[in-house]
Amino acid sequence: MWKVRAPWAAALLVLAAWLAGPAPAAPAAGAAASPAATDAPDLAALRGKVVYVDFWASWCVPCRESFPWMTALQKRYGTDGLVVVAVNLDQVRADADRFLQQYPAGFTVRFDPGGKLAQDFKVRGMPTSALLARDGHVLLTHEGFRTKDEAALEQAVRDALH
Repeated sequence: MWKVRAPWAAALLVLAAWLAGPAPAAPAAGAAASPAATDAPDLAALRGKVVYVDFWASWCVPCRESFPWMTALQKRYGTDGLVVVAVNLDQVRADADRFLQQYPAGFTVRFDPGGKLAQDFKVRGMPTSALLARDGHVLLTHEGFRTKDEAALEQAVRDALH
């Protein structure tokens, strides 16, 4: 379910700090993504982008459906300014790696085994997503993933892009 959120100044500051780093941002549309990286993308590369942040875990059954959808979303809207970043919360990296072998990610994957970023975004269930506007404020949050919600989720992304 989507919820409209006011700007989360503290959470966005943490997200900005967490995302700042030397690694490149999400791959261009159609480009192969690295399976996973622990270095965060360069925040400068995300300025002016619409960011779909998804919190997930290897044991999350709905995540098996959301990964192909997010890959398609990144491919479809990456050239329009969308960056999909999936944040894994598994404490054991090997669990996440096994999941990614079965459900490849065509978008940026990062790891937060301590759950700090998830706490800042008040994640209660898996998956939980936040849609960030080009100016960095949180437009919407969504808990869970159901294929019947795909059209509404994609419309929210389109609205944010245009």
